[in-house]
Amino acid sequence: MNYFAHGRPFLDRPHLLAGTAVPDWLSVVDRKVRASSRGAQRLLEDPDPRTVELARGIIQHHADDRWFHQTRAFAELSLALTVRVRDLLDAEPGFRPSFLGHILVEILLDAALIAEQPGALDEYYRAMETVCPELVASVVERSAGRPAARLPEFIAVFCRERFLYDYGQDEKLLGRLNRVMLRVGLPVLPARFVDFLAEARQTVRDCRGQLLDRDLEGEK
Repeated sequence: MNYFAHGRPFLDRPHLLAGTAVPDWLSVVDRKVRASSRGAQRLLEDPDPRTVELARGIIQHHADDRWFHQTRAFAELSLALTVRVRDLLDAEPGFRPSFLGHILVEILLDAALIAEQPGALDEYYRAMETVCPELVASVVERSAGRPAARLPEFIAVFCRERFLYDYGQDEKLLGRLNRVMLRVGLPVLPARFVDFLAEARQTVRDCRGQLLDRDLEGEK
C-alpha cells in the first residue's frame, strides 16, 4: 500500500495519519533507519497523546502492508504487471520488472482512490501540515534508536510538493517514477512507458475492489 491508501481512514487524526507515512518517508530519507512495529509499541504508553498516535500510525502501516502483500489480488496483479513491464522493456537491460510491478500496483491504487474521493487529498495534506516534523523525527529516533536528522526537512518537502496529485496524470507519474528509479540506482524509464501507464492504470482501477476487499480499520 502507498501513502493515501494507508492514511485515508485517518484524515481526522493527523498524528496517526502522519505515523502511517513514516515508514515510506524513511525509505526515501534513510533506509538504515527502521520504524518497526516493535519499536513503536514501546511508545504506546507515552504521556504525550501525539506520540501515541504517531506510534499507532507506524503500527497501522505495518499491519496494512502485512495484510495487503499477502492477498491473492496483489500477488496476481503485481505479477501481471511485472510480465507486461518485462515484455515492454525486454530490449533495454538493467530494469527490474518485479520492482516496477510491485510499486505500480500501490501507486495506481492510490491514484484510483484519490479519483474516487474528490477533495480527500486536500484534507490529507491539510492534516499533514498540522503535524510538527520535529516531533515525528523524535518519535522515530526513540522507536528506532537511530538519528533521523533529515526527516523534518523531507516532511516539509513532502507537504510542499504534494506529489500525490501527480499520480493522476500519466506524464507526471512517469516523472515521479523516474525519480524513484534514480534513487534506487536503476535506469530511467523511456518516454514510451507513458503509454503503458494508461493501460496499467485501467487494470488497477478494474481490480480496486479485489485489492481492498476488507475495511482496513486496524487501530482506528
